[in-house]
Amino acid sequence: MGENKEFEHHKFIADKGQNPLRVDRFLMNFVEFATRNKIQQSVKAGNVRVNDKVVKSNHKVKGCDVVTIVLDYPKETNELLPQDIPLIINYEDDDFLIVNKEAGMVVHPGFGNYDGTLVNALAFHFQNLPNMGEEERPGLVHRIDKNTSGILVVAKTERAMTILAKKFEDRDLNRKYIALVWGDVKEDEGTITGNIGRSLKNRKVMDVFPDGEYGKHAVSHYKVLERFGYTTLVECKLETGRTHQIRAHFKSIGHTLFNDEEYGGDAILKGTTFTKYKQFVQNCFKICPRQALHAKSLGFEHPTTKKEVFFDSDLADDLQELIEKWRKYATHQKL
Repeated sequence: MGENKEFEHHKFIADKGQNPLRVDRFLMNFVEFATRNKIQQSVKAGNVRVNDKVVKSNHKVKGCDVVTIVLDYPKETNELLPQDIPLIINYEDDDFLIVNKEAGMVVHPGFGNYDGTLVNALAFHFQNLPNMGEEERPGLVHRIDKNTSGILVVAKTERAMTILAKKFEDRDLNRKYIALVWGDVKEDEGTITGNIGRSLKNRKVMDVFPDGEYGKHAVSHYKVLERFGYTTLVECKLETGRTHQIRAHFKSIGHTLFNDEEYGGDAILKGTTFTKYKQFVQNCFKICPRQALHAKSLGFEHPTTKKEVFFDSDLADDLQELIEKWRKYATHQKL
């Protein structure tokens, strides 16, 4: 199979409540940008293991099983390139730092994004950050989407990495996001529950499925902050941390994030086609040319002091301007 560095290695642990599910379908939920054909090829090559045993495609994954896969295509580069990219650091001590990521920056290298990422910047500014597993992602405990702005925690020691990763795994922390969504959200507060898995039609996005064998259990709590008529500003608190969770969950209830191109949020809300309104929305799209989502705050128990720490961030400038524009528009409409 050649040098290990030439292949993509992945390791996943099934949730305790995982219903029996074919290993190929299980991996489709987890491996980003991998097609069913690629996964089947890896299975046939003996590169998929469950609890360290080679399995066939029809093997059923159960709760707490450890699933590994080696995908037989080379990376464009085998080494992480440190790059002098400015970082906004909100807090730093001996254990971790809090980074405020700008929209447009990819968190870690991957297909089509091998440089210019947050991890490339971390590799330049900090020496000997720990890695989680075999992948070259120094300090990275979690991630947010490329076009989502906001804060992340980055571990500086192996001990902090282990403790913080466990907190994310156990959901033992407090994460809040701010989002502008299409439509007038009916309830002032609510909870969205639904399994999230990679779309069966478009591998780049996630869909919400009824509780069952497909996807991973996901829960999002929300609270309405302001209503602008055609859009609503909401605060989201995540009980789980699935890929595109907020984006997929809000689309599933008919309130796609504003200007979320991948989920249809770049289309003007139906039923509102008069010229001045269309021009107003198009101007809003130009102000915030990405999904209107910001990772606002993060709280957890400090890995060393054991005291509760809480970190907050200002909304990104484009999102602040967008909200103010909608606020003025809504006020004008009420006159």
